[in-house]
Amino acid sequence: MQNSAERNLKSRLSELKSKYEGYKAMNLSLDMSRGKPDSEQLALSEDIFEYKYIGSFQSKSGIDCRNYGLLDGIDECKSIFSEILEVEKKNLIIFGNSSLSVMYDYISQCMVFGAGSTPWAKLDKVKFICPVPGYDRHFGICQHFGIEMINVPMLENGPDMDMIEELVKDESVKGVFCVPKYSNPDGVTFSDETVRRFAALRPAANDFRVIWDNAYCVHHLYEDRQDKLLNIFEACDEFGTHDNFIEVISTSKITFPGSGVAALAASDANIEAIKKRMTVQTIGHDKINMLRHALYFKDAEGIRKHMKLHADILRPKFRVVLDAFEKNLAGKGIASWTNPNGGYFISLDVSEGCAKKIVKLCADAGVTLTGAGATFPYGIDPLDRNIRIAPTYPPIKELELAVEILCVCIEMACIEKVLLAKAA
Repeated sequence: MQNSAERNLKSRLSELKSKYEGYKAMNLSLDMSRGKPDSEQLALSEDIFEYKYIGSFQSKSGIDCRNYGLLDGIDECKSIFSEILEVEKKNLIIFGNSSLSVMYDYISQCMVFGAGSTPWAKLDKVKFICPVPGYDRHFGICQHFGIEMINVPMLENGPDMDMIEELVKDESVKGVFCVPKYSNPDGVTFSDETVRRFAALRPAANDFRVIWDNAYCVHHLYEDRQDKLLNIFEACDEFGTHDNFIEVISTSKITFPGSGVAALAASDANIEAIKKRMTVQTIGHDKINMLRHALYFKDAEGIRKHMKLHADILRPKFRVVLDAFEKNLAGKGIASWTNPNGGYFISLDVSEGCAKKIVKLCADAGVTLTGAGATFPYGIDPLDRNIRIAPTYPPIKELELAVEILCVCIEMACIEKVLLAKAA
């Protein structure tokens, strides 16, 4: 015999299914699958193409940026990244448009030539630590090269450092991929203690590398709620572990994805090794684009001012999602979510075993989300509960509708799970 609670659940499910069928009948096509800037954000940087931001094509050092030369990038660009990352210009290399390409290339070089030791490809086993939930493209690089990935949970102050400190005792553990500020997707910024514990790591592998993907270091959403990240290289001063870290950054979500500038920061020894390989690989990256960006922003403060314009566009979108979650899901025990101070994502956890079903329900109603499992290595979320929400790309009206549908799908899937359990 059904009790009143079960009857109420069935009644609510019927109501939700009616709404859901109405959405399906609208033949929608709404995309929340990736953290892309929207057209309004891209328009913020259109002036960068004016001729005055190229000028005579001459860098400060007298190099004609139309020609060969300056393997590690122009001084003007280095000055900006030096200030943002708080590293010396000699410890920077300016690359092309993508920090992802820089990371891929670095891992590739380690596989073929090693990182001061045996090439990784010649080893029986190579493992990387992957904080989860995390960035799917980091996992893709590891999987591409056959690197075994080890899940370490992301906590409120960064990854579980107790686990990491134990794992690095294994000589086959060669590194970590992480996003230390406004992490993808949780929006966590590593605490000072976490950064210091990273710097203090004494791994068994003498060619251990942490890929410090500082993609969102200037991507604040609120003027009065800016997370601070301790400079990893300053933290290394105490322990002499500078060689363990490769930091990357780009302007992909500052100006134009695909047409920005990337940079790598590293120790003297790592910079020397990377430049030595670069002399064979390339004669130099796009210095015209470097010059364009340097003249457009002038300095790090120019980038900070520009990012406030981005934040003004993004804040209302994050608010739409967070308000919808609070209105439709809070107090029901079926979902929890992050409220980040920056970055591009909201991390949503739903009832265990429901994420894939929710993503499928949304897809059938015309709402494309990041695939369930994408925030874990090999695309496998052991609890099937995490969904990365990317609010940035859709216009506000489309986002409002997409999140409304998402909330209906979440409640439907979670109620169905409860009812199935009761029937078993």
